[in-house]
Amino acid sequence: MPTVTDIIIYILEKGLAQTLLLTALGLLIGFALGIILALMRVYGGIELGWVASGYEKIFRGIPILVLIYIFAFGLSDLFWFIEPLQRPLASIILALGLRSGAYQSQIFRGAILSVNPGQTEAARALGMSGIQTFRHIVIPQALRIAVPSWSNEYAVVIKDSSFAYAVGIVELTKAAYDLSYAFTGFWALSIGILAILYFLLTYPITRIIGERQTKKLKQLGMGGGSI
Repeated sequence: MPTVTDIIIYILEKGLAQTLLLTALGLLIGFALGIILALMRVYGGIELGWVASGYEKIFRGIPILVLIYIFAFGLSDLFWFIEPLQRPLASIILALGLRSGAYQSQIFRGAILSVNPGQTEAARALGMSGIQTFRHIVIPQALRIAVPSWSNEYAVVIKDSSFAYAVGIVELTKAAYDLSYAFTGFWALSIGILAILYFLLTYPITRIIGERQTKKLKQLGMGGGSI
């Protein structure tokens, strides 16, 4: 029978790399998409603003498991250029990224709106173009302001990645389930250890990075933009 150490090692060896891969790529896609959507909301005018707002409402309103099923089974032909065995993985990454983009858009839009308008006005008065002002004044501060909320989004995505088990991807949750089915009577222990592992993967990031950055922003008088 496996010991607690054996269970931890098994779950980490089988599922940690896949969980981190899903999380990293999902966040990366969401980051790129979130920036684009935020710019559409803030600078894109009424039409582009409506498009971005509609996207956010749709993808924030659909449960992540439903999105995974849609891409894995309903729209699997989108991944015709990928090896069949890798298509479930691609569908999950895309689902995580598209949904995260809807939330990151809100984060970045709020961060952009939090930048003091007086600084952009001063930059323009000094002869900087709109693009230069955005690049050198707005974006650096907005990204800094977004860090606390973005660390929370990291926690959301890494937990959402657990739904990958539904299409057979072996990540942390699937590894724990497989172990609990292989050894009768170890279900509660396996799931308990799984919960602790997720806690260890999320809490330090949100606590250390998020809260420390929040304190720094308060000291600098930054943040507070409305969504």
